[in-house]
Amino acid sequence: MSELLYGKMEKLDIKETLRYLGYAGVKSAEGAEELIAECERLILPVLSPAAVYDVFPISFGGGNKIDLGYAEVESNSLLRNLTGCKMAALFAATVGPGTDRLIVKYNKLSPARAVVLQAMGAAAVEQWCDEVNAIITQKYGKTRPRFSCGYGDLPLALQRKIFPALSVTQKIGITLTDGDLMIPSKSVTAIVGILG
Repeated sequence: MSELLYGKMEKLDIKETLRYLGYAGVKSAEGAEELIAECERLILPVLSPAAVYDVFPISFGGGNKIDLGYAEVESNSLLRNLTGCKMAALFAATVGPGTDRLIVKYNKLSPARAVVLQAMGAAAVEQWCDEVNAIITQKYGKTRPRFSCGYGDLPLALQRKIFPALSVTQKIGITLTDGDLMIPSKSVTAIVGILG
């Protein structure tokens, strides 16, 4: 039975925002602090973190075949990630459509703000995924790092199996484009191997 999670963000990881802006390793973006602070004030009220997850038994076939319980896939990258696991949590998470609307608005009004908001949205969904991952780890014990479609050789098209397995659209409102990208754009699907 899938579980729904909702969150609230009162502060964003600005270091992660800076990383998405290309300032990796820089403690502060001199001259941009005011813009970043302003964008954080704009984005926080529109974030509506939501996630749905479930746990599935997994098994391994010959070569790089993996039965994920809701789909079979061939992936060397995911196989390495899930080594030692008999179960995996599957989740979909989003920070909601407000970020996309804000980015569209500021693309017209202030491209500099739109760029910062884009980075903040990416940082926010990763921050939310970390929280979801922590909840799964707390409930099920030690886990492997989360792994998403599009990483390594895991096809993005696997999302077509993930969405019905979790009733993603019905439960948290994320939809897929014809190219298997998610709307709202600040959304993630991930597989988390459980080592217990």
